[in-house]
Amino acid sequence: LHPTPSTPPSADFSLPAPDPPEIQSSLPPTAPPSPAPPVQPTRKSERHKVPNVRLQDYVCSHVTLPKAAQSESSSSHRTSGTRYPFSNFISYHHYTPAHLAFITQLSHSVEPRSFSEANSDPNWQQAMSSELQALESNHTWTLTSFPPAKMVTVRSILALAAASSWRIHQLDVHNAFLHGDLHEEIYMTPPPGLQRQGENLVCRLHKSLYGLKQASRNNLGAINSLKRFLHTRFRIKDLGDLKFFLGIEVSRSKKGISISQRKYTIDILKDSGFLGVRPVLFPMEQNLKLSDIGELLKDPAKYRRLVGRLIYLTITRPDITYAVHVLSRFMHEPRKPHMEVALRILKYLKNTPGQGLFFPAQNDLRLRAYCDSDLGGCPTTRRSTTGYCVFLGNSLISWRSKRQKTVSLSSAEAEYRARTGACCELTWLHSLLRDLQLPHRKAAILHCDNQAALHIAANPVFHERTRHIEMDCHFIRDKIQDGSVTTKHVASSQQIADIFTKALGKEDFARMSRKLGVLDIHSPT
Repeated sequence: LHPTPSTPPSADFSLPAPDPPEIQSSLPPTAPPSPAPPVQPTRKSERHKVPNVRLQDYVCSHVTLPKAAQSESSSSHRTSGTRYPFSNFISYHHYTPAHLAFITQLSHSVEPRSFSEANSDPNWQQAMSSELQALESNHTWTLTSFPPAKMVTVRSILALAAASSWRIHQLDVHNAFLHGDLHEEIYMTPPPGLQRQGENLVCRLHKSLYGLKQASRNNLGAINSLKRFLHTRFRIKDLGDLKFFLGIEVSRSKKGISISQRKYTIDILKDSGFLGVRPVLFPMEQNLKLSDIGELLKDPAKYRRLVGRLIYLTITRPDITYAVHVLSRFMHEPRKPHMEVALRILKYLKNTPGQGLFFPAQNDLRLRAYCDSDLGGCPTTRRSTTGYCVFLGNSLISWRSKRQKTVSLSSAEAEYRARTGACCELTWLHSLLRDLQLPHRKAAILHCDNQAALHIAANPVFHERTRHIEMDCHFIRDKIQDGSVTTKHVASSQQIADIFTKALGKEDFARMSRKLGVLDIHSPT
């Protein structure tokens, strides 16, 4: 077990904070680590080694590479002599010993991938049985005939916590969702292990359950007081300072908070057999446009599973968002070129498996956004692609890459639709900050590189050019007039949202990635 530090806030790693995005843009791109030379086989001792029995019940914190990745990397040396061992692309030397012990223990944990796999493990059988008993004892459902937390919030709260030096504790409420009554009529397919053969029944829910839309700032003293209160109402497990949740690893220092999906990334690479592959420096070939041309995959399920896992990885990896968005368009009939791009993303992840987001402690907490579009970027439908990103001070908290619903007739029209999406997100974030009792009194800055779109917003007269986007014009203009949003022109070379609308080359991709504020505290260099 790793000790829980008592001094607020706890430090998990030691690393200088990155420069703000505006400063980062002027820095030269970081040179990639040079490939390691071929490893010559060494003579191994034939003496029989016996593990120290006193350590059999402990996870030793001196391990600098998780066992799974270490064994995979070492086996690659022995069998294939790979020139790109995984240990060259990830390091844990920035961590404190206590946090390293936690990371090592986390890396050793293996979760089952299916019900049948979990059902073969006695420990998981007991856990599932306990969960089902709790669901039934709380009268969560009745069997009957069939008559059917937004991640931006999490990133916003972490950014606020870093800037305000808030402590973040993690609590696990046993069967938390079961304490909320449902007023809607909701039906659920019985989980594996509950459905009896020959029955065609479903569960009508009476209590809130995981995954439903209906499911449901303090100092240390207030945190402890809240914990004691919750413990009188629910069965609470205090997990201490926040370090890991929903597959996201959280590390903290005086400079800020870092989040990543390191273990999740390594699991994807390991399952795909890409731990020893030669890495690449950007996820998608420049200006590549994917279409419905190419040989259909014989096993589309493999593609869908991989892309699904990559979609979840975009929670902390905005740098792969555009490429993954494009791949998700072809889930129904994936083809060979689509799979090749998906595998290239894995090669890119091999280069930076521990990369994630950094929320600096020094932050002015002002909302600012960048929006862009790629006119007719989809070769199949000729619809444009919207891309935007939103910062809270220097912390990236929201971003999106999405194909527009209709065809745009001009670049100004496509840009204006992109601005509408960004403006809607800014409006929602305004309300979120207000709910957190941190009202955003300054106007949010919306950066756009299209002069025509800026003129349309400032012109009170509609004309032929704006008849297709009149509703969008009204919405943005109202936000400008009430003072919640102000627009600003930005040069195309400084348009950060460009990374969410098209496939960039190596230099542009590296420059825009730095502006997003991504950080890899696991980098060996």
